[in-house]
Amino acid sequence: MHDRAKVIVAGVCTLALCTGGTARAQHATPTVAVSAPVRSRNLHHSRARTLSKDDRSSVIAVALHSKKTGHARRDCSHLVHSIYERAGFPYSYVDSEDLFEGAKSFQRVAKPEAADLVVWHGHVGIVVRPAKHEFFSLLSKGPGVDDYRSRYWRARGRPRFYRYLKSDS
Repeated sequence: MHDRAKVIVAGVCTLALCTGGTARAQHATPTVAVSAPVRSRNLHHSRARTLSKDDRSSVIAVALHSKKTGHARRDCSHLVHSIYERAGFPYSYVDSEDLFEGAKSFQRVAKPEAADLVVWHGHVGIVVRPAKHEFFSLLSKGPGVDDYRSRYWRARGRPRFYRYLKSDS
C-alpha cells in the first residue's frame, strides 16, 4: 500500500507539466485529470513508477539541448533512445514499429504528459508541451519540435502515447 501511495503522489507531482510547461503554469494549482492507462500487450510490471516532474524536465532539457547541438542519431527511434539514456532513464532499444505495439519499459496512456512518447507506425518523438501538441523528434530538417496534430502528422494516422516506467527492483 505504501508503494501505491508513492505512485499516486508521483503522478500528481507531474501534473503541472500537463498545462504546457510554462513557468506560470507550473506554479498554478494543477487541475487533477489523471490519464487512464490503456492496455498494452507487453506490460507486466509488478513494481514500476512513472517519471517525477524533475525527471520529465530532465528528459525535455536533454531533448531540446539535442536540437541546439545537432546530435542527430541514425533515425528517430535511436534519437529518442539516446535522449532517455542521457537523461538517466535507460531502456532496451526498440524501433518505432515495436514501440507502437508496446514496449517493456513503457505504459500506454490515453492523454500525453511532457516526456511521454508519441508514436506512429514508423516514427517516434518525445512530447514537449502536451497543451500545444508539441513533440521533439528527428524531422526532415534534423532534430526539432513540431505539432503532432498538424496536417502532416494526422495523415500518418492516430498516434499512440507511452509513458516511461522506472523499475523499483
